[in-house]
Amino acid sequence: MSRAKIIAFANQKGGVGKSTSVVNIAASLGVLGKRVLVVDVDPQGNTTSGFGISKKTQTSTVYDVLIGRTSARDTTQSTPFENLSVLPANISLAGAEFELVMADNRESRLRDALSPLAEEYDYILIDCPPSLGILTINALVAADGLIIPMQCEYYSLEGLSQLMMSVKQIKRRYNPALTLTGILITMYNGRLNLSAQVMDELKKYYAGKIFSTAITRNVKLSEAPSFGQPVWYYDKYSRGAALYHDVAKELLQRI
Repeated sequence: MSRAKIIAFANQKGGVGKSTSVVNIAASLGVLGKRVLVVDVDPQGNTTSGFGISKKTQTSTVYDVLIGRTSARDTTQSTPFENLSVLPANISLAGAEFELVMADNRESRLRDALSPLAEEYDYILIDCPPSLGILTINALVAADGLIIPMQCEYYSLEGLSQLMMSVKQIKRRYNPALTLTGILITMYNGRLNLSAQVMDELKKYYAGKIFSTAITRNVKLSEAPSFGQPVWYYDKYSRGAALYHDVAKELLQRI
């Protein structure tokens, strides 16, 4: 059996479509026949609820896994979506930031927890919180690849350079195998000059790393989370479903 490819989705800037990207790329990979585990390490739990899993009723979450109270296998939940399981999160995870500060092997807790599951899945996608704290570090230490969802804005460019500096440090200290799988442009509006300018700037420094499909704003993408469904299941004929399906197919070529 081959080992799962582990991909973290990170950006310390919030509201860039990170959770939306994880939910919809995971669903498309499942439809494409890949066994997928989604790991939610964001205390907001948007990815958890995006699959229709109630955050309030969870008796065991990724928080319990990180502090060693339970195993990842026992906490993982199946979903009604094809080939797709979730390791859920809720607000209790916010406490992990403090509890892990003094813990042994605090940077590698997630990597160690996921290791026994590595042969049961083809892809493990990790949704990170919008920060560069211990939870995101855990995700990057566990990951083979990093996808950065970002908008075409100048502040996003600044944030990207900060994130890449953090990635360099993590590569040097904890995970030399970590690579940048790709930069995914979200909420794209090609009619804006600013979008074109930022895209040109990105191509200068990250040529070959930008996904060829950019995610444009789409009503169905915005509606799907309130129904607890990935957009492919909410409306597979929508523009948003088609775009994320294309990104998933490109991801299969990248890693």
